[in-house]
Amino acid sequence: MNDIRRTILWVIFGFSMVLLWDQWQIHNGNKATFFPSPPKTAASVAAAPAGKTDGLVPAGVAQAGAAPVAPVAPAVTSERFEVSTDVLKLTFDTEGGSLVRSEFLKYSDMADKIRNFVLLDDSKDRVYLAQTGVIPGAVGGASPTHKSVMTVSGDRALKDGQDELVITFTSPELGGLKLVKTYTLRRGAYDIAVKHELTNASSAALSPQLYLQLVRDGNKPAGESSFYSTFTGPAVYTEAKKYQKVEFSEIKKKSATFEKEADNGYIAMVQHYFASAWILPAGITRTYSLDGVDIGSSTADCCYRATMIAPVPSIEPGKTQSMAATLFVGPQEEKALEALAPGLELVKDYGWLTILAKPLYWLLDKLHGFIQNWGWSIVALVLLLKIAFYWLNAKAYASMAKMKAVNPRIMEMRERLKDNPQQMQQEMMRIYREEKVNPMGGCFPIMVQIPVFIALYWVLLSSVEMRNAPWLGWIQDLSSPDPYFILPLIMTLTTLLQTALNPAPPDPLQAKMMWFMPLAFSVMFFFFPSGLVLYWITNNILSIAQQWIINTRMGVPPQFNLPKFK
Repeated sequence: MNDIRRTILWVIFGFSMVLLWDQWQIHNGNKATFFPSPPKTAASVAAAPAGKTDGLVPAGVAQAGAAPVAPVAPAVTSERFEVSTDVLKLTFDTEGGSLVRSEFLKYSDMADKIRNFVLLDDSKDRVYLAQTGVIPGAVGGASPTHKSVMTVSGDRALKDGQDELVITFTSPELGGLKLVKTYTLRRGAYDIAVKHELTNASSAALSPQLYLQLVRDGNKPAGESSFYSTFTGPAVYTEAKKYQKVEFSEIKKKSATFEKEADNGYIAMVQHYFASAWILPAGITRTYSLDGVDIGSSTADCCYRATMIAPVPSIEPGKTQSMAATLFVGPQEEKALEALAPGLELVKDYGWLTILAKPLYWLLDKLHGFIQNWGWSIVALVLLLKIAFYWLNAKAYASMAKMKAVNPRIMEMRERLKDNPQQMQQEMMRIYREEKVNPMGGCFPIMVQIPVFIALYWVLLSSVEMRNAPWLGWIQDLSSPDPYFILPLIMTLTTLLQTALNPAPPDPLQAKMMWFMPLAFSVMFFFFPSGLVLYWITNNILSIAQQWIINTRMGVPPQFNLPKFK
């Protein structure tokens, strides 16, 4: 009975390790060992997107009623050029008027701080593109696609005093259709308005469809840590099914499940801190598809495509129909994402603890607005949480103090009755009754708080605001590991001090494990972002202070239960 509380805590810790191992396996492209995904039914496999295509016609064309066609060979050579705003440097290709590279002028690369961070790219090491085009309205017809070479006009840089920059791509007439694609970039914004104007130059009415797609390789972002796992891959959002992440491995196995049709939502490609998304106005019917695509790149694991297809209203001869869309390419700044489209803030993925994580982020952001330093804001947030949970912690530490007070009697009794387990249990229960000690008293208050502190962990891990955010002295980037390992060492020492203040388990094996596990756990924090380690240190120090005060008040002087290894 004396070990029930510790047993429950060890079960919680062991279960956490199991989940961590499964995430490690998934991170490295393997199946989860303990909690694999449920097997797909025959119906779900049949409904899954097709395998790799040639990259010319989006998956879903056949579903939409049009036959795949080969693109018309371009009459002119395409070219690439740069367009700059105050926050973005973009590279466009006149082949399809596609966006093939995005460089963020206010975010440095994690691996090389002197370079700007690049999200979209088309190089030998990385493929990540944003494309749009038209599916013809007649079987066997041609249309302007992302392979059609277009002419371009507009400014190439946002000038002083200028709030907007407009780039226009005009396609040749193909299959009786002419496409004018207009990108409007705004100062300080990562969302781009993309207007598609389709003119019918034929003698019959046409009913084409617009497709918008994101194409990228399946590799993890460069510099991603192996000690914690974040999601990289496509996502579909609809109001009915909400945020639906899909692993690249599911697409490869043709087992991806997501909502295929809706009149709202978006498609996205997500990775740690950054995302891209195509968004259409609500009320427009659209079809979603996720598939593999062969674009002839030498890049490893290339490529995967997230596509959204929407019908364009029938266009009479000589008439023009337009459809507006929004392309987001930028950091996962929660407030900006919320303002842009319903559910877009979910690309900043807190997982199943979103309901707790969102208010914690809100409070952290409010603290930062006052303190103006993300490091001290983390310290302040943890302090507020400890104050909020003060009475729960007080009950837990009071229970621990009582256990510590009776521990010498328990140890003596166990040694005396070690050959009589039944009598040992009876004697233990008698001591607990006499001393009014509840072995479970310290367990429940701690369990209540675990989800809150796990949610805070995900807030700090997911918030792009931590990138390049200094705290003090040598910590100049809260999203990177401590370069001198000072914070992890402090965290290890505070963890060991907290362990020493707890009652020593009567079981010698448990006593050894009680010291070994914090040390093993601390090793991971040497490679964790500094912001996460700072949060953990603050929590440890405040917990030690409260435990010390409560022990002293209860007449149980703080004693260090050092390990006895034989």
